[in-house]
Amino acid sequence: MSTASNIGIVILAAGSSSRLGEPKQLLEFDGMTLLSHSIIEAANSNCSIAVVVIGANADFIAKEIDGDIVHIIANKNWDEGMSSSLRLGLKTLRKIDPKIDAVIFMTCDQPYISSSVLNDLISKYQQSGKPIVTSNYGEAIGPPTLFHKSFFSELMELKGDVGAKKIIQQHNDEVATVLFTKGNIDIDTKKDYEALNNS
Repeated sequence: MSTASNIGIVILAAGSSSRLGEPKQLLEFDGMTLLSHSIIEAANSNCSIAVVVIGANADFIAKEIDGDIVHIIANKNWDEGMSSSLRLGLKTLRKIDPKIDAVIFMTCDQPYISSSVLNDLISKYQQSGKPIVTSNYGEAIGPPTLFHKSFFSELMELKGDVGAKKIIQQHNDEVATVLFTKGNIDIDTKKDYEALNNS
């Protein structure tokens, strides 16, 4: 990883893909799994550390991950919802590097995620001075999202099946955005996957 900053990435990949019926992490697109693609893009970004949080089907999914480029952590409480993975990922990052200044949370089901989008978040964070930088899809905002360490305690208090959108909404005036035009494309159902392959 080429590091321009003391920023870590947490890839959230612990869900059971109940609506899809098979692990979305291992769906193939453009010759590799969605999770492998996410990991490679994270590794190629300007972040200093990447952690991937797995949960459902952990043993099966762990075999598909290159542990040389990412730290793997299994969330035994993944069924508590996304917040438990978010907390565990952040805790793991801080254990690896207690001096981490910011974290980017990303999901494993955005096929068009790229290191350039991740680097755009970092650049915007450095240039704008805003402590939160999120992705703007055009019609909506969503992951990946960067949080300065001043929000770590709030992130650690999240509960249930929620991501960090609640924190973004509560601190609207402290948020900058970067454009991620295909960020709204994510894979939750067979129909989503079929549409992706036919695009």
